[in-house]
Amino acid sequence: MFQWVKNLSSTAEYTAKGFKNRINKTVAAGIAAAALTLAGSGSALANDDKLMTVYYVYLDDQYIGTVSDKGVIEDLVDSKIKELEGSYKGLNLSLGSDLSFIPEQVFESNSEVNDSEAVNGIKDDIEVHAEAAALVIDGKEVAYVENAEQAKAVLTKIKASYVSEKELDALEKRKESSAESLPQLKENETRIVDVQFSENVSVSHTKVKPDQIISAEDAVKLLQKGTLEEKKYQVKEGDALTSIASAYNLKMNQLMELNKGLKEDSVLKIGQELNVTVLKPYVKVIVNKEVFKKEEIAYEKEVIEDSSMPKGDTKVKQEGKNGVRAATYLITEENGQTVKKVVSEEKVLEEPVKHIAIKGTKVIPSRGEGSFAYPAVGGYISSKVGYRWGKMHKGIDIARPSDRTIKAADNGVIVSAGWDGGYGNKIVIDHKNGFRTVYAHLDSISVSAGQTVSKGSKIGVMGSTGDSTGVHLHFELYKNGKMQDPLKYISK
Repeated sequence: MFQWVKNLSSTAEYTAKGFKNRINKTVAAGIAAAALTLAGSGSALANDDKLMTVYYVYLDDQYIGTVSDKGVIEDLVDSKIKELEGSYKGLNLSLGSDLSFIPEQVFESNSEVNDSEAVNGIKDDIEVHAEAAALVIDGKEVAYVENAEQAKAVLTKIKASYVSEKELDALEKRKESSAESLPQLKENETRIVDVQFSENVSVSHTKVKPDQIISAEDAVKLLQKGTLEEKKYQVKEGDALTSIASAYNLKMNQLMELNKGLKEDSVLKIGQELNVTVLKPYVKVIVNKEVFKKEEIAYEKEVIEDSSMPKGDTKVKQEGKNGVRAATYLITEENGQTVKKVVSEEKVLEEPVKHIAIKGTKVIPSRGEGSFAYPAVGGYISSKVGYRWGKMHKGIDIARPSDRTIKAADNGVIVSAGWDGGYGNKIVIDHKNGFRTVYAHLDSISVSAGQTVSKGSKIGVMGSTGDSTGVHLHFELYKNGKMQDPLKYISK
């Protein structure tokens, strides 16, 4: 427990053993004077002056005082250690400083011993330390646990957050084995190649104050999050997300990431608790693994234009088919997130077959191209396909255009053009490719039945005829007789 300095028979022996530098000048001078007295003053001894042993007390290099019995200091230290043993059970406690006793024989008449003064001088400076294992990251001690076994368990627990302990055990056994090659992976099989920390992590033996030692669970939390206490903020009247973020030097996206479900337009409630701590882990776990899988190779597409075939028509010359390959990937993950993925080995098991389509380019005025132009000049969609006012609204409504001209959505032939009850003035165009379009509530009509119209040509003027509450175009689209949502086909 203590570093003792044994009794020395003479000042010469004490000096020869290297203790001279540990005694202040006053004490050293006293020792020297005493040595001269012992060496040359036979008359003092003849007068029956008695010799006694005193002890100069040092805590590290600091002189504390002189005692006649070093046991009074030892008892004080033992008492301090026993007092803390009750609070820190299981820890190996000891004096945290270097306590030394320098003995000297002096005449009783020359003694300046004061045990009480020495005790009072040391009791407030006594520090008790405990043996501990330090978790060292990049040369800096960041956490202390009871022993090396706990420290190892902490590091294993952190790694086990991203790979199973079974995988870790298999990895360790493989590293210890002398086998040079690994067996081929099976389909969809994954093998851990290595698990390491992003920083240089080690464990060292040390001594620290007992209250600096934390549990293994807290050590895991500290290394993973960078803190044991996450700051919380309680919303007050008048608070806004922007002001809270600014007060804690956070960006809005950081504040929302820290508080799942929180959005920029979220309504805050007084008393609501927000997390405002940006976690900065001391370590990240790097996992390198390899994965073997069979996967599809996407086929290529080729389009051949045919000027003899009507525009909008297509036919398949050769059906495409995906190929198959066996691939081994080397994947690197950092705290569970993939940061690198490369193919280390691949073998094509089945070549893909190219998909070849023939596309017509011949323009036929009476036949649609299969793509639809926006039928108005500007404006906005005021109503969509769906149930409205208790019945199905079969098309879209376009209102407030910059110009009330209505245009043919694609090439075609006018089927009908005239009044149709609730539709008011209505035009129906057959695009001769399975599609038909309907234009309703027109103020006036510019075409007639049987007429061929081209895509984008004027067919009428927007109005509010029939069952209409205002000027707009009602536009419907049908494919092979079935109602479609025009918004899936038209381009503005």
